[in-house]
Amino acid sequence: MTTSPQPSDWKVFRELREVALERFCDRVLTEMQTIATDPSQSALDRYHRIHDLIQEHGSQLAQAFDNPRRSHMKPQIMSIVGLNLLHGDEISRFSADIQALLQAFVDRS
Repeated sequence: MTTSPQPSDWKVFRELREVALERFCDRVLTEMQTIATDPSQSALDRYHRIHDLIQEHGSQLAQAFDNPRRSHMKPQIMSIVGLNLLHGDEISRFSADIQALLQAFVDRS
Protein backbone atom coordinates (compact mmCIF):
# COMPACT_ATOMS: atom_id res chain seq x y z
CA MET A 1 0.00 0.00 0.00
CA THR A 2 2.94 2.32 -0.23
CA THR A 3 2.62 3.08 -3.93
CA SER A 4 0.97 6.35 -4.84
CA PRO A 5 -2.42 6.03 -6.52
CA GLN A 6 -2.83 6.76 -10.19
CA PRO A 7 -3.89 10.34 -10.93
CA SER A 8 -7.22 9.11 -12.31
CA ASP A 9 -7.93 7.18 -9.08
CA TRP A 10 -7.02 10.21 -7.00
CA LYS A 11 -9.44 12.35 -9.02
CA VAL A 12 -12.26 9.81 -8.61
CA PHE A 13 -11.49 9.48 -4.90
CA ARG A 14 -11.70 13.23 -4.35
CA GLU A 15 -15.10 13.34 -6.06
CA LEU A 16 -16.54 10.27 -4.36
CA ARG A 17 -15.12 11.21 -0.97
CA GLU A 18 -17.51 14.18 -0.94
CA VAL A 19 -20.45 11.96 -1.90
CA ALA A 20 -19.55 9.43 0.79
CA LEU A 21 -19.08 12.14 3.43
CA GLU A 22 -22.53 13.55 2.70
CA ARG A 23 -24.05 10.06 2.97
CA PHE A 24 -22.19 9.39 6.22
CA CYS A 25 -23.37 12.63 7.81
CA ASP A 26 -26.93 12.08 6.60
CA ARG A 27 -26.90 8.56 8.05
CA VAL A 28 -25.67 9.78 11.45
CA LEU A 29 -28.16 12.66 11.53
CA THR A 30 -31.00 10.25 10.73
CA GLU A 31 -29.90 7.98 13.59
CA MET A 32 -29.73 11.00 15.90
CA GLN A 33 -33.20 12.11 14.89
CA THR A 34 -34.60 8.65 15.58
CA ILE A 35 -33.02 8.64 19.03
CA ALA A 36 -34.03 12.24 19.79
CA THR A 37 -37.68 11.60 19.01
CA ASP A 38 -38.01 8.26 20.84
CA PRO A 39 -40.84 8.88 23.30
CA SER A 40 -40.10 5.67 25.20
CA GLN A 41 -36.91 7.11 26.71
CA SER A 42 -36.21 10.03 28.99
CA ALA A 43 -34.48 13.12 27.66
CA LEU A 44 -31.38 12.21 29.64
CA ASP A 45 -31.26 8.70 28.17
CA ARG A 46 -31.69 10.10 24.66
CA TYR A 47 -28.95 12.63 25.29
CA HIS A 48 -26.56 9.89 26.45
CA ARG A 49 -27.40 7.72 23.47
CA ILE A 50 -26.76 10.60 21.07
CA HIS A 51 -23.49 11.39 22.84
CA ASP A 52 -22.38 7.75 22.49
CA LEU A 53 -23.43 7.75 18.84
CA ILE A 54 -21.37 10.86 18.14
CA GLN A 55 -18.35 9.33 19.88
CA GLU A 56 -18.62 6.11 17.88
CA HIS A 57 -19.19 7.79 14.55
CA GLY A 58 -16.60 10.46 15.24
CA SER A 59 -13.84 7.89 15.13
CA GLN A 60 -15.28 6.40 11.94
CA LEU A 61 -15.47 9.87 10.43
CA ALA A 62 -11.84 10.56 11.29
CA GLN A 63 -10.59 7.26 9.91
CA ALA A 64 -12.47 7.54 6.65
CA PHE A 65 -12.30 11.25 5.91
CA ASP A 66 -9.70 13.20 7.88
CA ASN A 67 -6.59 14.53 6.17
CA PRO A 68 -7.22 13.30 2.62
CA ARG A 69 -3.88 12.87 0.90
CA ARG A 70 -2.68 10.54 -1.79
CA SER A 71 -0.76 8.54 0.79
CA HIS A 72 -3.99 8.05 2.78
CA MET A 73 -6.27 7.28 -0.15
CA LYS A 74 -6.18 3.49 -0.05
CA PRO A 75 -6.89 3.09 3.69
CA GLN A 76 -9.54 5.78 3.49
CA ILE A 77 -11.31 4.28 0.49
CA MET A 78 -11.31 0.92 2.28
CA SER A 79 -12.90 2.58 5.32
CA ILE A 80 -15.47 4.29 3.14
CA VAL A 81 -16.35 1.02 1.41
CA GLY A 82 -16.41 -0.77 4.77
CA LEU A 83 -19.03 1.73 5.91
CA ASN A 84 -21.13 0.94 2.80
CA LEU A 85 -21.04 4.54 1.61
CA LEU A 86 -20.39 3.88 -2.09
CA HIS A 87 -22.44 2.04 -4.66
CA GLY A 88 -21.10 -0.52 -7.13
CA ASP A 89 -21.31 1.85 -10.08
CA GLU A 90 -19.24 4.39 -8.14
CA ILE A 91 -16.60 1.82 -7.19
CA SER A 92 -16.39 0.77 -10.84
CA ARG A 93 -15.03 4.24 -11.66
CA PHE A 94 -11.71 3.29 -10.03
CA SER A 95 -8.90 1.49 -11.84
CA ALA A 96 -8.77 -2.30 -11.86
CA ASP A 97 -6.03 -2.18 -9.19
CA ILE A 98 -8.15 -0.22 -6.72
CA GLN A 99 -11.21 -2.33 -7.51
CA ALA A 100 -9.19 -5.49 -6.80
CA LEU A 101 -7.95 -4.01 -3.53
CA LEU A 102 -11.50 -3.16 -2.49
CA GLN A 103 -12.80 -6.58 -3.52
CA ALA A 104 -10.11 -8.30 -1.45
CA PHE A 105 -11.02 -6.04 1.48
CA VAL A 106 -14.74 -6.86 1.16
CA ASP A 107 -13.98 -10.58 0.83
CA ARG A 108 -11.96 -10.49 4.09
CA SER A 109 -14.68 -8.62 5.95
